[in-house]
Amino acid sequence: MKNKLKWLFPFLSVLLLAPWPIAYAYDYANGDTERDMVQVETAPSALMPDWQVFGKAIGGVETPGDLFYVDAAEQPSDVKVTLYITNSNQLVHCYNYLILEVGIYIEGNDDAWTRATHYDGNPVPDTFITMTNGQVSFTLPGYARYKITIDGGCFSCSRTRVEGGSVSPRFHLTADRA
Repeated sequence: MKNKLKWLFPFLSVLLLAPWPIAYAYDYANGDTERDMVQVETAPSALMPDWQVFGKAIGGVETPGDLFYVDAAEQPSDVKVTLYITNSNQLVHCYNYLILEVGIYIEGNDDAWTRATHYDGNPVPDTFITMTNGQVSFTLPGYARYKITIDGGCFSCSRTRVEGGSVSPRFHLTADRA
Protein backbone atom coordinates (compact mmCIF):
# COMPACT_ATOMS: atom_id res chain seq x y z
CA MET A 1 0.00 0.00 0.00
CA LYS A 2 2.81 2.38 0.91
CA ASN A 3 4.44 1.72 -2.46
CA LYS A 4 1.20 2.64 -4.30
CA LEU A 5 0.83 5.91 -2.35
CA LYS A 6 4.36 6.87 -3.28
CA TRP A 7 3.38 6.83 -7.01
CA LEU A 8 -0.07 8.38 -6.55
CA PHE A 9 1.10 12.00 -6.06
CA PRO A 10 3.41 12.11 -9.13
CA PHE A 11 0.71 10.43 -11.23
CA LEU A 12 -1.91 13.01 -10.18
CA SER A 13 0.52 15.86 -10.79
CA VAL A 14 1.25 14.73 -14.33
CA LEU A 15 -2.42 14.11 -15.00
CA LEU A 16 -3.48 17.58 -13.81
CA LEU A 17 -0.67 19.51 -15.50
CA ALA A 18 -0.73 17.74 -18.87
CA PRO A 19 -3.44 19.94 -20.52
CA TRP A 20 -1.65 23.24 -19.73
CA PRO A 21 0.88 23.21 -22.59
CA ILE A 22 -1.89 22.51 -25.08
CA ALA A 23 -4.04 25.42 -23.85
CA TYR A 24 -1.02 27.74 -23.81
CA ALA A 25 -0.05 26.86 -27.37
CA TYR A 26 -3.64 27.41 -28.55
CA ASP A 27 -3.82 30.86 -26.93
CA TYR A 28 -0.43 31.86 -28.32
CA ALA A 29 -1.39 30.87 -31.86
CA ASN A 30 -4.61 32.87 -31.54
CA GLY A 31 -2.64 36.00 -30.67
CA ASP A 32 -0.35 35.57 -33.67
CA THR A 33 -3.19 35.49 -36.19
CA GLU A 34 -4.35 38.95 -35.25
CA ARG A 35 -0.79 40.31 -35.29
CA ASP A 36 -0.43 39.14 -38.91
CA MET A 37 -2.98 41.79 -39.93
CA VAL A 38 -0.18 44.39 -39.78
CA GLN A 39 2.51 44.14 -42.44
CA VAL A 40 5.85 45.98 -42.24
CA GLU A 41 7.95 46.46 -45.35
CA THR A 42 11.38 48.06 -45.69
CA ALA A 43 11.61 50.94 -48.16
CA PRO A 44 13.74 50.44 -51.27
CA SER A 45 17.30 51.66 -50.82
CA ALA A 46 16.83 54.32 -53.54
CA LEU A 47 14.19 56.02 -51.35
CA MET A 48 16.15 55.93 -48.07
CA PRO A 49 17.58 59.09 -46.48
CA ASP A 50 21.10 60.21 -47.29
CA TRP A 51 23.80 62.44 -45.79
CA GLN A 52 27.54 62.80 -46.29
CA VAL A 53 29.71 61.98 -43.29
CA PHE A 54 33.41 62.62 -42.93
CA GLY A 55 35.74 63.09 -39.97
CA LYS A 56 35.41 66.24 -37.86
CA ALA A 57 32.26 67.29 -39.77
CA ILE A 58 29.05 68.93 -38.58
CA GLY A 59 26.19 68.41 -40.99
CA GLY A 60 22.65 67.35 -41.56
CA VAL A 61 20.37 65.09 -43.52
CA GLU A 62 20.70 66.23 -47.14
CA THR A 63 18.10 63.94 -48.67
CA PRO A 64 15.10 62.96 -46.51
CA GLY A 65 13.76 59.51 -47.26
CA ASP A 66 11.53 56.56 -46.42
CA LEU A 67 12.48 53.83 -43.94
CA PHE A 68 9.44 51.56 -43.56
CA TYR A 69 5.88 51.09 -44.79
CA VAL A 70 3.29 49.86 -42.28
CA ASP A 71 0.13 48.34 -43.72
CA ALA A 72 -2.55 48.29 -41.02
CA ALA A 73 -5.46 48.51 -43.48
CA GLU A 74 -6.93 45.23 -42.17
CA GLN A 75 -6.18 45.94 -38.49
CA PRO A 76 -9.24 47.19 -36.56
CA SER A 77 -7.34 48.20 -33.42
CA ASP A 78 -4.55 50.72 -32.90
CA VAL A 79 -0.99 49.67 -33.68
CA LYS A 80 1.99 50.44 -31.43
CA VAL A 81 5.04 51.07 -33.61
CA THR A 82 8.59 51.24 -32.26
CA LEU A 83 11.54 52.39 -34.37
CA TYR A 84 15.01 51.34 -33.16
CA ILE A 85 18.57 52.26 -34.07
CA THR A 86 20.23 48.85 -33.83
CA ASN A 87 23.88 49.81 -34.09
CA SER A 88 24.18 52.62 -31.51
CA ASN A 89 27.11 50.80 -29.95
CA GLN A 90 29.11 51.38 -33.16
CA LEU A 91 27.79 54.89 -33.89
CA VAL A 92 28.81 56.22 -30.48
CA HIS A 93 32.45 55.90 -31.55
CA CYS A 94 31.86 58.03 -34.68
CA TYR A 95 29.36 60.69 -33.71
CA ASN A 96 29.40 63.26 -30.93
CA TYR A 97 25.65 63.49 -31.54
CA LEU A 98 23.13 62.23 -34.08
CA ILE A 99 19.59 63.62 -34.00
CA LEU A 100 17.13 62.42 -36.65
CA GLU A 101 13.59 63.73 -37.17
CA VAL A 102 11.12 60.89 -37.71
CA GLY A 103 8.18 61.57 -40.02
CA ILE A 104 4.89 59.69 -39.89
CA TYR A 105 2.70 59.84 -43.01
CA ILE A 106 -0.66 58.31 -43.88
CA GLU A 107 -1.72 57.23 -47.35
CA GLY A 108 -4.87 58.94 -48.63
CA ASN A 109 -7.53 57.64 -51.00
CA ASP A 110 -5.65 59.20 -53.93
CA ASP A 111 -2.44 57.29 -53.02
CA ALA A 112 -0.84 60.56 -51.85
CA TRP A 113 1.04 60.70 -48.54
CA THR A 114 0.14 63.39 -45.98
CA ARG A 115 1.43 64.00 -42.45
CA ALA A 116 -0.41 61.84 -39.93
CA THR A 117 -2.67 63.49 -37.36
CA HIS A 118 -4.14 62.44 -34.03
CA TYR A 119 -7.82 61.51 -33.67
CA ASP A 120 -8.61 65.14 -32.79
CA GLY A 121 -7.07 66.40 -36.06
CA ASN A 122 -3.95 67.90 -34.47
CA PRO A 123 -0.68 67.01 -36.20
CA VAL A 124 1.53 64.38 -34.63
CA PRO A 125 4.22 66.26 -32.67
CA ASP A 126 7.79 66.27 -33.92
CA THR A 127 9.45 62.97 -33.09
CA PHE A 128 13.22 62.54 -32.83
CA ILE A 129 15.41 59.46 -32.52
CA THR A 130 18.96 59.84 -31.22
CA MET A 131 21.86 57.64 -30.25
CA THR A 132 21.00 58.42 -26.63
CA ASN A 133 17.39 57.18 -26.66
CA GLY A 134 17.95 54.65 -29.48
CA GLN A 135 14.21 54.15 -29.99
CA VAL A 136 10.91 55.99 -30.39
CA SER A 137 7.39 54.62 -30.03
CA PHE A 138 4.07 55.92 -31.25
CA THR A 139 0.53 54.63 -31.73
CA LEU A 140 -1.13 54.56 -35.14
CA PRO A 141 -4.86 54.06 -35.72
CA GLY A 142 -5.87 50.92 -37.61
CA TYR A 143 -7.46 50.69 -41.04
CA ALA A 144 -4.72 52.71 -42.80
CA ARG A 145 -1.32 52.52 -44.50
CA TYR A 146 1.61 54.52 -43.10
CA LYS A 147 5.17 55.30 -43.99
CA ILE A 148 7.90 56.06 -41.49
CA THR A 149 10.56 58.46 -42.76
CA ILE A 150 13.59 60.47 -41.76
CA ASP A 151 12.63 64.07 -42.60
CA GLY A 152 15.74 65.82 -41.35
CA GLY A 153 18.36 65.88 -38.66
CA CYS A 154 21.84 66.90 -37.73
CA PHE A 155 25.07 65.31 -36.58
CA SER A 156 28.59 65.98 -35.42
CA CYS A 157 31.02 63.34 -36.65
CA SER A 158 34.33 62.81 -34.86
CA ARG A 159 35.72 60.01 -37.06
CA THR A 160 34.59 57.67 -39.81
CA ARG A 161 36.65 54.55 -39.11
CA VAL A 162 34.64 51.88 -37.35
CA GLU A 163 35.96 48.41 -36.65
CA GLY A 164 33.48 45.88 -37.98
CA GLY A 165 30.72 48.43 -38.52
CA SER A 166 29.48 51.44 -40.38
CA VAL A 167 28.85 55.15 -39.74
CA SER A 168 25.34 54.67 -41.13
CA PRO A 169 22.58 53.96 -38.62
CA ARG A 170 20.69 50.69 -39.06
CA PHE A 171 16.99 50.79 -38.28
CA HIS A 172 14.51 48.16 -37.11
CA LEU A 173 10.74 48.58 -36.76
CA THR A 174 8.25 46.55 -34.76
CA ALA A 175 4.46 46.83 -34.93
CA ASP A 176 2.11 45.25 -32.40
CA ARG A 177 -1.48 45.76 -31.31
CA ALA A 178 -1.70 48.67 -28.87
